Amino acid sequence: MNAETTALGLQGLHHGSDADLLAAAIRRDAAAFGRLVSRYHGLVYRIVWRVTKGSSEAEDIAQEAFLKLWKNPGQVREPAALKGWLVRVSSNLAMDWFRKGHGKADAEMLDVADERPNAEADLNRNWAAGRIDEAIGLLPERQRLALTLFHFEHFTQAEAADAMDLTVDAFESLLARARRSLKDTLAGDRQELLATFAKEG
Repeated sequence: MNAETTALGLQGLHHGSDADLLAAAIRRDAAAFGRLVSRYHGLVYRIVWRVTKGSSEAEDIAQEAFLKLWKNPGQVREPAALKGWLVRVSSNLAMDWFRKGHGKADAEMLDVADERPNAEADLNRNWAAGRIDEAIGLLPERQRLALTLFHFEHFTQAEAADAMDLTVDAFESLLARARRSLKDTLAGDRQELLATFAKEG
């Protein structure tokens, strides 16, 4: 393979479709698989991070999901289903990890004084985001996942339902329960949260 062919191949790899990259990964093309990891790592990591309530082990769990894909990329029968497959596998790994009693040591966060000019505004934002994350962390795992996919990862209800192996109606019901629980949990902080986000505007 000459330099020109190699360059063209790398360019195609960089912009390749999921179908092309998955087919190459099945042929044990590590570069193509690496491109898939780059494409979906952020999504997988964020899902694991939320399901595990911000665990420091989220990266390891995310890597485990990609390792499962590398070991048998042919198990994803339709390239269009790759994103949903990664969501299912990574969230299941995260839920299994959480159910084994991990993550309790990560529950407490240390407050560090900040002397910057905008420190108060930053602290307010951090408090609001932390309070919301804390409330989401109290939800059952599947409700956390539903909120994460729909509100944080901007999946459509149909996409989220498919990723969670649910009907759209079942997903809507799960999401509604999650929203109600979140609203109830945050009721006591409603005014402070509204004031913080109003300042952002």
